[in-house]
Amino acid sequence: MTDSPHAAESPHASQSQQVSHSESPLRLLEPARLVPLLEIHHVEDAAPLARAFVAAGLRTLEIALRTKGAPNAIRAIRAQVPEALPGAGNVMTPLDLHLARECGALFALSPGGTDALLDEAAAMADFPFVPGIATASELMKTITKGFHVVKFFPGAAMGGPATLRAMAAPFPHARFMPTGGVSEEDLDDWLAQPNVVAVGGAWLAPREDIARRDWDAIARRAESAVARHQAIRA
Repeated sequence: MTDSPHAAESPHASQSQQVSHSESPLRLLEPARLVPLLEIHHVEDAAPLARAFVAAGLRTLEIALRTKGAPNAIRAIRAQVPEALPGAGNVMTPLDLHLARECGALFALSPGGTDALLDEAAAMADFPFVPGIATASELMKTITKGFHVVKFFPGAAMGGPATLRAMAAPFPHARFMPTGGVSEEDLDDWLAQPNVVAVGGAWLAPREDIARRDWDAIARRAESAVARHQAIRA
């Protein structure tokens, strides 16, 4: 994509850009449906944690960039667990976005979306990015920037699945990945929404289990969630 300001003003260039921003995250999230949100403090935990999820059938992972070990954890997963598809979460600034790509993340996600972050992500058209929204006005802003696949955060506090049902009519092309307060108990309701492309959640890998390095417990929880989702689809 050209950096020319004239190309940016072209309606054809804008339409192409919007399709790119929408389709690249969909290719990662749509097959996944469940995306574990992981907080990794120690790089040596990264590979066994990723292997536990891959074995359960969950390859797409969100590693939150809120620990010092997160960038190296992503590097370790890319090097040691090639089947995994790690993304960088909690991206707050353009610098975070560049860090995500430099450490090997295959995509990036944010709980929100400032103008600076959205503009930088739009300029990095080859790097899939999922901004976050909580309201209709925030969604309108992200759509204006060319992003139609968004995080809905904090999902539970902002009305849960009922809010996304209400947003379906005015925003028919928007697709959501709810996080924040999502649990195994309400997973079915979230995934039943046609505009929900995937659901993210820290409940799949509680901090306590990671601290104990109880990879078997994490794998069992993941397998249970996958089996439940498959049963619903059947």
